[in-house]
Amino acid sequence: MGSFLIPERRRWFIVSIIFLAIVFNYFDRQIVSILKPILKKEFDLDDKGYAIILNIFTICYALMYPVTGWLVDRFGAKLTMFWGIIAWSVASIGGGISRTFGQFTFFRGMLGMAEPTNFPAQLRVVTIWFPGKMRATANSLCVAGSSIGAIIAPPLVAWLAISYNWQTVFIVAGVVGVLIALLWILVYRDPPESITMESAGVENINETQAFTWGQLWTRRSLWGILLIRFVSDPVWYFCLFWLPGYLQEESGLTLVQMGMFGWIPFLVADLGAIGTSAWSDSLVRKGYDPLKARKIMLSSVAVLAPLCVLTPYLPNAAMTIFIFSVVAIACLSWLFTVSVVIAESFPVKNAASVLGIAGGFGALGAVLFNYFVGQFMGTLGAEKIFIVMAFLHPLAVLVLWTMVKQEKPGKSEQLTVDG
Repeated sequence: MGSFLIPERRRWFIVSIIFLAIVFNYFDRQIVSILKPILKKEFDLDDKGYAIILNIFTICYALMYPVTGWLVDRFGAKLTMFWGIIAWSVASIGGGISRTFGQFTFFRGMLGMAEPTNFPAQLRVVTIWFPGKMRATANSLCVAGSSIGAIIAPPLVAWLAISYNWQTVFIVAGVVGVLIALLWILVYRDPPESITMESAGVENINETQAFTWGQLWTRRSLWGILLIRFVSDPVWYFCLFWLPGYLQEESGLTLVQMGMFGWIPFLVADLGAIGTSAWSDSLVRKGYDPLKARKIMLSSVAVLAPLCVLTPYLPNAAMTIFIFSVVAIACLSWLFTVSVVIAESFPVKNAASVLGIAGGFGALGAVLFNYFVGQFMGTLGAEKIFIVMAFLHPLAVLVLWTMVKQEKPGKSEQLTVDG
């Protein structure tokens, strides 16, 4: 027990709990995409109706994300994350006991409002517990839970739905979430001064220095981060929300086959994104400026994303899974490391707020893209949708290099924690 209390070991245990929380965060949101054919039949929906379910979740997610970032900076990661997990667990159970389309969409909206708490809290924890040379790796191990959740979702959702019923899937997910919340509140502590000083790095940035909320909006880098998330997030949301249904409805996979093979792109993405994050940390250890190291890595993997344009022309589901496995590496590398870019670019007291605002803009981009896909998948054809997707990450690269830099408050802009 004594060795566990050593801060250098405690921080990795904290990372493990965050990882577990994010696993079930993403498991909860993946349930709908895997059960898409069943839910469409249950509630008598077409693709437009299914898009409404997605957008109720995503709009609430987008609106709440900036609020949760402020909550983390104001009240800390411990309480914000605890109550967030409790709320999304209740929402998941509510989805399982819903009997009408209105009830179901209400609880999906509640899920969308609760789930953003995880990521600003996670970034805050990584920023204060880890120095720059370890930050991207620690961050990627936390956020890897997103794709692990997507990996375990197809087989577990399929098994529960086939063995019991679709309602059971939501209820089991909610119960597990409550257990994770209890584990978090028992284990998490803020770091001691020795860890805080190490995390500040050689620049020894005063942790009390920060921009005010209004000053943040005058920073060019904030607008760059918002644009990056707005244009790049929709590709990952497509992988989460539309790819499982696409594999069943367009590529001919059954629910059982989806459970057997639908996890593959997310496993490949996870391993690839952890590897690219470790690579960017290795560049920092070799002497590269941390922010420049992240930019180099993100630019290198962005060339993979346009491969999605090949999807409508692939001969079978195996090739579709292969192409999206490669595309998903780019998506997840960006999702992991843009958070680290925020931590490198803004004062520690602003990081969660910036991530919250950026996450809201990313979800807004996904809302618009979900609407576009829902309206035009059957009319314009998948080809044009994938052409649009192919340009999004290259555009994000352009924004990254031209708009994002390290932002430091001037003497007239400094805000203390108490101010």
